[in-house]
Amino acid sequence: ERSAALDRATEFAVLRAAFRAGARAPEVLFELTPQDGLGEAFVMRRVDGTAIARKLLRDPPYEKARGLIAGQLGEILARIHAVELESLPPLVHREAADHIAGLRRALDALSQPQPVFELALSWLDRRKPAPIERALLVHGDYRTGNYLADESGVTAILDWEGAHLGDPMEDLGWLCVKSWRFGAVDKPAGGFGSREQLWAAYERAGGAKVDPARAHWWEVFGTARWGIICHAQAHKHLSGAQKSMELASIGRRAVETEVDLLQLLKAGG
Repeated sequence: ERSAALDRATEFAVLRAAFRAGARAPEVLFELTPQDGLGEAFVMRRVDGTAIARKLLRDPPYEKARGLIAGQLGEILARIHAVELESLPPLVHREAADHIAGLRRALDALSQPQPVFELALSWLDRRKPAPIERALLVHGDYRTGNYLADESGVTAILDWEGAHLGDPMEDLGWLCVKSWRFGAVDKPAGGFGSREQLWAAYERAGGAKVDPARAHWWEVFGTARWGIICHAQAHKHLSGAQKSMELASIGRRAVETEVDLLQLLKAGG
């Protein structure tokens, strides 16, 4: 289930608000107009860095950064969640139950039964956290691969089109999904550190105290979400709706998330 992407003007406004709040978003400069003849887009100030996880996790120039990124991601995320709601454009508000319903719709649209994901959705529904008292800005796709980093660490957070209002633990859980560790499976915080390092940095920077059980729920949700997205991508290819080797290859990753889900469900009781 992919949340509906923000339209260009709304994403522009979210980026501008996040940048002004010091959340390390790229600085947006201006929107293109029809007279520019370049399509719909906006222009941002150039930021140095790479988003390629393989380079960040393994290449020698980023050795120092590898020890910093987990903490930096926690600090930046606290700033994102602290963006004043009054500075934002109208955004959809999604609670845990809304997310589960979206995954259920996506799962029901597939042509074959998926027992592991059915089990996961039942687990999530039975244990869904209560709504928080005040919904905050949620990035919606906060993970390795969606930020730039250089030798000093994280330089900019990218891909804001899934921003919405909701539970800030959603972002913490999504970042820790095993698929976003890109092989560094012993470092849950995006492949660069422990959950505890991430949470401590988040709290030091002003984020709410992290409830490990709630964060675990969102990590299970994120794993189920990604696995169902993988299945949906494969279905597009196999059904003939959109023939694509990229979609087919993404679809093959669904089995990885099934293993991850079973391990997480066992750990969560």
